[in-house]
Amino acid sequence: MKKTILSLCSIIILVSIVLYSQSGKTNNVEVSVEESTKFSEEEINEAVVAVKRKFREFQGCELTDLWYSEKKPNEFVEGYMKYGKGSTNGIKEENVIVLLSNFDVNSKGGDGSFEPNSTYSDWNWILVRDHDSGKWRVDDWGY
Repeated sequence: MKKTILSLCSIIILVSIVLYSQSGKTNNVEVSVEESTKFSEEEINEAVVAVKRKFREFQGCELTDLWYSEKKPNEFVEGYMKYGKGSTNGIKEENVIVLLSNFDVNSKGGDGSFEPNSTYSDWNWILVRDHDSGKWRVDDWGY
């Protein structure tokens, strides 16, 4: 019985290590947040946490930079509201925030959908919430 339990624990540990090593890394990400007229620092930091959580799904990738700036992302918000999910999901524009990032991809191309041994720059993350005090969730991402 002890051997069975020990073997089972060993298998669980090995599987955990393999899964962790393949998940997207966010440990060393450099985060910068510009002042905002739209969102509080707390709201932006909550969006940062949501992006980091989502990025863990990006196997074989490492998030290096993540930032908020009101200048460039306004274009993404407008596109999202006119042509993206924002045109159909009922989310108000004031409940949409965009963060930008850079990340590196390993030699395997992450999960196979990215260029191996590459860096993606100005990758955008569109986050939404249902109301002013709601939790941010990543709704779209890409270039």
